[in-house]
Amino acid sequence: MLISPEQFFGFLAAALLITVSPGPDNLMVLSVGMSRGRTQGMAFGLGCALGCLSHTLLATLGVSALIAASPPAFTALKVAGGLYLIWMGIGALRSRGGARVEGQGLPDESLLRLFGKGLFANAINPKVVLFFLSFLPQFVVAGQGSVSWQTAQLGLIFTAQGCLLFGMLGYFSGAVGKWINRNPGAGMWLDRVAGAVFVGLGLRLLVAR
Repeated sequence: MLISPEQFFGFLAAALLITVSPGPDNLMVLSVGMSRGRTQGMAFGLGCALGCLSHTLLATLGVSALIAASPPAFTALKVAGGLYLIWMGIGALRSRGGARVEGQGLPDESLLRLFGKGLFANAINPKVVLFFLSFLPQFVVAGQGSVSWQTAQLGLIFTAQGCLLFGMLGYFSGAVGKWINRNPGAGMWLDRVAGAVFVGLGLRLLVAR
């Protein structure tokens, strides 16, 4: 069974806001694109986005194991994830911004190598693993079909929108990177929006309980 339209659009809106907020992955995509060209930036960005598939698998298996072991354990994961999202949101709300994109001094590499570097860098990042385990379950409805299947769908949606946005970042890296460097405060406001989303998701769960 597919997730409901409410789940889909609510999750997609949150995922888009989180993805466009300045972070290590998208700033590196811009850096690669500015220094080596839009095709190289797109290759690296697609690698970063597809690295989310490994986190989707881990989250799906982890949630399935919790459900099999004890439904209250799944509830505990959602509550712990909500608290983690609130903590992340507070950090983003307190951010001073000032993000810059540096695009100098990078050696030439093949498209396949750049794609592999982006894939590997995202796949082994423990912070992204923790984020997926905290973020995806917030949009799972336990009484609406298989929890593991819902988790997998959400992870695939996150990966798909990441491919689209990171690909666009790579393609328009020159213009976007220059705009960020000219407007350092823009990153701060994007962080504020993402922070509000994180805090709102966490509080929604805690209040609902």
